[in-house]
Amino acid sequence: MKIALITGSAGLIGSEAVAFFSDKFDFVVGIDNNMRQYFFGADGSTEWNRNRLADTYANYQHRPADIREVSQLEPIFQEYGSDIKLVLHTAAQPSHDWAAREPFTDFGVNAVGTLNMLEMTRLHSPEAVFVFTSTNKVYGDNPNFLPLIETETRWEIDQNHPYFENGIDEYMSIDHTKHSVFGASKVAADIMVQEYGRYFGMNTGVFRGGCLTGPNHSGAQLHGFLSYLMKCAITGNQYTIFGYKGKQVRDNIHSWDLVNMFWHFYQNPRPGEVYNAGGGRYANCSMLEAIALCEEISGNKMNYQYSETNRSGDHIWYISDLTKFKQHYPGWDWTFDLKETMTQIHDSMAARLMLQK
Repeated sequence: MKIALITGSAGLIGSEAVAFFSDKFDFVVGIDNNMRQYFFGADGSTEWNRNRLADTYANYQHRPADIREVSQLEPIFQEYGSDIKLVLHTAAQPSHDWAAREPFTDFGVNAVGTLNMLEMTRLHSPEAVFVFTSTNKVYGDNPNFLPLIETETRWEIDQNHPYFENGIDEYMSIDHTKHSVFGASKVAADIMVQEYGRYFGMNTGVFRGGCLTGPNHSGAQLHGFLSYLMKCAITGNQYTIFGYKGKQVRDNIHSWDLVNMFWHFYQNPRPGEVYNAGGGRYANCSMLEAIALCEEISGNKMNYQYSETNRSGDHIWYISDLTKFKQHYPGWDWTFDLKETMTQIHDSMAARLMLQK
């Protein structure tokens, strides 16, 4: 048997991975206890996605285990052992705003949960490839001290800076910076995944995501901005822009393109390696530009308000440089541009909202 074990399997990246790997592995085991509903309320629930996976993929099995509890994880690893060839760890508490409310919960899920997954893999499936979805928040607010220039619709980096052409690379410092509580817990996990690769020689890989998005996102106000923004465009609910004149810039990568990065890494793993993963210069937008695109795709005028107070530690401008990954895996490239991704989000969200009526 060749088994893929995916945490956060009902979430955006996890569910995309279930679909992607279902025909590449004999069996896909998903671990997800829908803590996203606890974090973000009904908007964040992934139950609809879990049910969709169970109905769609015959070789998918769901386990509602809590990754904070070794007692719940170990029986799964004992059952499948060395048949587990890929461990894809996407489960997380993903919001830096929410993390400040319950630091113990945030650290338990992001840091302790990752250590639990690493140790279970080392003890029971040591030859497996272990892929971890980290975050650009490990760089803290260091990107905010780059030479940024305000334009009509966005902040942009000075074109004379080395980051202008391709974005921020993996050598930006993760030290001496404000990470947010969420960013700090992800730093702990990020470093531990690297260490299990470098110290124990395991096939671990770290992917520091920009904004991850796609049609299966359960977007909420505190996380999943493109999905939630499009939901507001469809429903007419009010959206709040937090600071920076709405000109803050993010790169956005479609969930399928990210999972395809994982697939390339799985086929030729580099133990302990770290990659930035985002839309890069290929797919990025400011908040104002995203609103304009939502209005164009939905045909509706957005209902939004502006708050002068930015989120603490939030990035003003962040674009990922994927040069390193593309050099290591030249067969990979982006498939979905920003407009196509947002159109998919619109169509999926509209269909879901229709079913809820």
